[in-house]
Amino acid sequence: MWSPTESVPWGDAVAETVLRRQAREFLQAATGGPWQVVWAAGAGVTGADQATLAIEHTYLRTTLEVLAAADTPSAGGFFFASSAGAVYAGVSAPPYDENSQVRPLAPYGEAKLEAEQILTKWAADIGTPVFIGRIANLYGPGQNLAKSQGLISQICRAGLTGQPISIFVSLDTLRDYIFAPDCAEMIADGLEQLRSCSEATAGALVVTKNLATLRPLTIGAVLGETRRIFKRAPRIVVGTSPAAKFQARDLSLRSVVWPNLDRRSLTPLPVGVSATLADLRRRLQDGGPSRQ
Repeated sequence: MWSPTESVPWGDAVAETVLRRQAREFLQAATGGPWQVVWAAGAGVTGADQATLAIEHTYLRTTLEVLAAADTPSAGGFFFASSAGAVYAGVSAPPYDENSQVRPLAPYGEAKLEAEQILTKWAADIGTPVFIGRIANLYGPGQNLAKSQGLISQICRAGLTGQPISIFVSLDTLRDYIFAPDCAEMIADGLEQLRSCSEATAGALVVTKNLATLRPLTIGAVLGETRRIFKRAPRIVVGTSPAAKFQARDLSLRSVVWPNLDRRSLTPLPVGVSATLADLRRRLQDGGPSRQ
């Protein structure tokens, strides 16, 4: 298994150079055999500015440019982590499946759609199959709390520290919360299926799928579950934010693409919240940084 020799200094002037070097090392290690890349990179969130998002597109294009030089591009597979909430946010007919109209409300959603288009063209140009996952609200151990996202992780931190958490949308807002390890398993299985399908398909193969539990919950229900686990109510401050205009009330999801990937046992919310809480407690006790 190939391992990078250095981490990518995201946002630094040398990041593009590091990505290019790592992509070349990766192809050399693949030695013409089957290879897979999972692109889950990026620092952008719903309220990110266009300059930040443009840099991320530059990094993506740089990596794709190197991968296009693979000896056997059709033997590869590329996964891109898109955002269901971002691309469907402006559509008013939930639940949303892969055939639903897309209409982002924020530059973040527009950037995700543009990246999907970049990959679709890249697949057509060089023949590498692409799996685009429009992911629901991820939560779980290891989430970066320095970013303004991750409601469940933020609630867990508030429960441990006693600090209040600010919520800028209605408590009846519906979201689909998927435990990160469950989503990772769906991605891995999807990449294997992508390889099988590409071998039997003429031309470029691009598969777009919603990755979710398909069981939405209100924020109020999530708060109720965390209250049961903590044995007390987390401190909540309901406020306003300019970013709230980018948030739809109902982002219920369904999927009609590769439904076999959805037929699996998923981690129940109480179990996932407890795992997230235990991980965060350990990190806080170790005096870790805000990236938890």
